[in-house]
Amino acid sequence: MAVYTEVSDEALTAFLTAYEIGGLLSYKGIAEGVENTNFFLHTTAGSYILTLYEKRVREDDLPFFLNLMAHLARRGLACPQPVRNRDGAALGRLCGRPAVIVSFLDGVSVKHPGVHHCRALGGALARLHAAGSDFGMVRENNLSVGAWRGLFAQAGAQADSVAPGLAERIRGDLAVLEAGWPRGLPGGVIHADLFTDNVFFIGDDLSGLIDFYFACTDAFAYDLAICLNAWCFEADGRFHRDMAGALIAGYEAVRPLAPAEVAALPILCRGAALRFLLTRLVDWLNVPPGALVQPKDPREYDRRLSFHRTARDARDYGRAG
Repeated sequence: MAVYTEVSDEALTAFLTAYEIGGLLSYKGIAEGVENTNFFLHTTAGSYILTLYEKRVREDDLPFFLNLMAHLARRGLACPQPVRNRDGAALGRLCGRPAVIVSFLDGVSVKHPGVHHCRALGGALARLHAAGSDFGMVRENNLSVGAWRGLFAQAGAQADSVAPGLAERIRGDLAVLEAGWPRGLPGGVIHADLFTDNVFFIGDDLSGLIDFYFACTDAFAYDLAICLNAWCFEADGRFHRDMAGALIAGYEAVRPLAPAEVAALPILCRGAALRFLLTRLVDWLNVPPGALVQPKDPREYDRRLSFHRTARDARDYGRAG
């Protein structure tokens, strides 16, 4: 989440007249994240999140995201629900951007997760995959291996200004991943962006998942690999094997991995790390002037890739057996 587009009091008040959510009491921009413009809304009827879609989110994809959240909630997953206006539409326009209001979830994200958080996340991820198994829409993952060379082309000329030798390391990873990327793994709806700020806890209990705007149709184990990268490393590249083992165990307590998924875990983790290195690198080099946004440091994923290049099998990620 972030703020790229400023919204005036007058524009927001006019936009809200189409909704039955009470009168506006206050609103505040949310600076975390890097993709869309987000505001916390407080009205006489309650609390909501307003999102204006920017950058990589295509308007044609929005029905997939919005229908998915409604579907997952009907299957018992705690996630935001789009609020429909008086005409029954969930999608509107504000300040020239597609815009949606969604329900507010109670809970807080954890900045320094522990083993029990990772175990809870693993179970929630597997339940998300199960809940989406009968979702009728499909969306290709447009940030998978086929897109990575194009992302590198956007930033490659400046990569070494971010970290010495980065461009050459990325070229090496691309060659390995393009040649060996696994196909035909069990798959369906995945979240594809389940970082710590997209998971809420109340005490030790996981209370909800948010920010489904990278959700797509892809391999379930790739979603698990994204989580291992996001939750089980320190910024300096140190890997927490106990946390990773707990995350995988929590997942497999709900949905055991197939042998092909277990075998593919190292390359999937390496690919997930490269995907976020590349998108962070592009964002790092292209922050719009005046945007209220905190770009994520791509060098964190450069350090994580150093670990993935040496991993040989799922045991290196803490999986028992």
